[in-house]
Amino acid sequence: MDVFNCVIGLCCFAWITIQAFYLFARRSKGIARELLPPGPKPFPLIGNLFELGDKPHVSLAKLSQRYGPIISLQLGQLTTVVVSSPDLAKEILRTHDQVFCNRTLPDAIHACNHSGYSMAWLPVSARWRNLRTICNLQLFSPKVLDANQANRHVKVQKLIDDVNESMRAGEAIDIGRAAFTTTLNLLSQTIFSVDFADPSSETAREFKKTVWGMMEEIGKPNLADYFPLLRKLDPQGIRRRLTYYFQKTVDIFYQMIHQRLESRRGDNYITTNDMLDILLNISEEKKEDMDMPETQHLFLDLFAAGTDTSSATLEWAMAELLRNPEVLSKAQAELHQVIGKGKLVEESYVARLPYLQAILKETLRLHPTVPLLLPRKAKANIEIGGYVIPEGAQVLINVWAIGRDPITWENPYSFKPERFLGSDNQIDVIGKNFDLIPFGGGRRICPGLPLAMRMLHLMLGSLLNCFDWELEDGAVPETMNMEDKFGLTLQMAKPLRAVPKKSKG
Repeated sequence: MDVFNCVIGLCCFAWITIQAFYLFARRSKGIARELLPPGPKPFPLIGNLFELGDKPHVSLAKLSQRYGPIISLQLGQLTTVVVSSPDLAKEILRTHDQVFCNRTLPDAIHACNHSGYSMAWLPVSARWRNLRTICNLQLFSPKVLDANQANRHVKVQKLIDDVNESMRAGEAIDIGRAAFTTTLNLLSQTIFSVDFADPSSETAREFKKTVWGMMEEIGKPNLADYFPLLRKLDPQGIRRRLTYYFQKTVDIFYQMIHQRLESRRGDNYITTNDMLDILLNISEEKKEDMDMPETQHLFLDLFAAGTDTSSATLEWAMAELLRNPEVLSKAQAELHQVIGKGKLVEESYVARLPYLQAILKETLRLHPTVPLLLPRKAKANIEIGGYVIPEGAQVLINVWAIGRDPITWENPYSFKPERFLGSDNQIDVIGKNFDLIPFGGGRRICPGLPLAMRMLHLMLGSLLNCFDWELEDGAVPETMNMEDKFGLTLQMAKPLRAVPKKSKG
């Protein structure tokens, strides 16, 4: 039996090798290598896969320092182009958005048919436009967000109350977990009018594990993406694990939607005007049944993108402030002066808090939560930066590298919010300034950006204004672990724990 298995394995390997070389030969006839962007010489069969390492954003930034702001790699059978400059990012995301508006689909995204419903991964199409319109006009418009200010205030007040309890008990706070619980409950209230997580239960912890599991699996280099012949085998088990995470979450949403449909059939139902009611009302106005899979996968996108990214950004911001006490003092001084010590930040205050805004911009510059954005796919051969990007190539924008480019940023590795102050520096994160595009740009910019920025200002500002902070166990800023771990989102390798103290400001 062992001999038989070896023979079968060798035959499969030989067949894959022959197919790969055949595809390489076809590709080489299409675009001459000298016309492609520069990059390291690929090895036979595997190409440049070993160049990625366990932190692709860092590895690709180093390659860009060597070969230039646009490079090409051969990842198995997948030609990949990586852009690491603001000017070239602008060409991809704005000037030639028509050519690059669709995605390269990771094999894992096909789990539970997510690729057929997800706004993040769908091609530009009627379904995608409909979902985008719903998000822009019904869910994240300024009018809707303004109407929900009270809900956000309640959730931030709950965060402050929980921190107060820990302060009285002399306990440290897991900053990322606290932020995740707050954003999770905000979203679940906004969508379903319920809290998904009570900090005293394990629900938030389990949901965070599930969401991070999704992000980690999607972000992992997957052999099935680089060798399509392996897709049915799922050799690393990525699609299998993602199927588990997706199904676990979708089942929760199905129960919530089914309960709401039952409630709405009753004579005494009082509308909540939450996101689910809005979508059900739209279906009734169109005299159509709700598209259950589409709605479930929309909620999956919103929870995955809206919880993990916001909590990671807040955690990075707090880590940088604890590592830079003088910046923390300036932020608290501004807050105490503008709104008074110990008060929650209201959304109307944010415009009068330029230093707080600058801190979040600087955090997103150094620690973009999606360091390579979601991949784009070239619809046709096109010249960018003097080189040809071939049709079908995967295109990555390394916003992590753009944020640390010494040509664009003075002292790029230093945390200096002051760089965003002054009338001559109006850089923002809304996709117009390509020096700073943590949410992407063009038509596929993150639709939840307005809500994310509102929540981040409220949570960070309130935590700083209501408490003083110090590191757990007497640790000092110089010894802080600022390493990251790579998934689709960028997390702190070691969760940040800090001790809240009564503000002395």
